[in-house]
Amino acid sequence: MLKASIEKNDKKAYLLIGIFSVVVFTAVSVLTKLKLNIDLGFDVHLFALFNAVTNATISVLLIAALMAVKKGNYQLHKQLMMGALILSVLFLVSYIAHHLLAGEAKFGDSNHDGMVSEEEKMAVGGMRTLYFVILITHIFLAAIILPFILFTAYRALTAEFATHKKLAKITWPLWLYVAITGPIVYWMIKPYYL
Repeated sequence: MLKASIEKNDKKAYLLIGIFSVVVFTAVSVLTKLKLNIDLGFDVHLFALFNAVTNATISVLLIAALMAVKKGNYQLHKQLMMGALILSVLFLVSYIAHHLLAGEAKFGDSNHDGMVSEEEKMAVGGMRTLYFVILITHIFLAAIILPFILFTAYRALTAEFATHKKLAKITWPLWLYVAITGPIVYWMIKPYYL
């Protein structure tokens, strides 16, 4: 096992994780409702592509980290998980940037008029329902997973590995689901970007 990387201070950790989680949730909730009309000189949907690639990479890191810990390679596990955390921060910044600059796309809006007509709904059929099931579960889990990820990481960094392992059994599959469904949502909505 590894030594503690940070000193245990649950009171401070709970406060910092709580504040950070609320700030991120609020920022994502508020800022993704706004749209800025700024010409950056490139297709702002590159942010969405970056987000999909980042989420796919996080998925790979999470799976590799699980394999590393199962083999007892705790240092590699830690490095892979820290990589996944860093990429998650980059993802959040890019996600907010994309929504601020691109606005909202509507699944099935093939004529890009901002509305999905009955004809457009018929054209996509059951894929629309599948899209919304994946999107809603993705958004819900993404909204609640952050404090769990941070508490799980905190327990590992303070060398409380029994607690870390218990939390990771819940956190890891949820985080993996969010990371895998992110690129799926991108692939499904991409044809409807302006």
